[in-house]
Amino acid sequence: MKISHIEHLGIAVKSIEAALPYYENVLGLKCYNIETVEDQKVRTAFLKVGETKIELLEPTCPESTIAKFIENKGEGVQHVAFAVEDGVANALAEVESQGLRVIDKAPRKGAEGLSIAFLHPKSTMGVLTELCEH
Repeated sequence: MKISHIEHLGIAVKSIEAALPYYENVLGLKCYNIETVEDQKVRTAFLKVGETKIELLEPTCPESTIAKFIENKGEGVQHVAFAVEDGVANALAEVESQGLRVIDKAPRKGAEGLSIAFLHPKSTMGVLTELCEH
């Protein structure tokens, strides 16, 4: 697997509207995109820091993974996403062949039109890891 860069950091928040003033007014970042990903039960907001993005993740229902994350751990960093150059499907096959647990057996559609898949944190030293490609 060839990773080109950190694509984004996913940060779980209870409310995008409540979180944005910190990122925009204090840190001086600019939100450039807000969208809802229905099948993931999440609303996202994106900000850029150099070439890396921050993805704010707001749950759209109490059953969403993000709602459960906030309930268990509070708001904060939820995942790290790496851009892969050789395709998410190939990267998944490679990590599975090395014995890592995956959450997604095949790539799926994520925010901003990315193809994504998650690796289980029990196989990645406790860090929920997302693999993605444009």
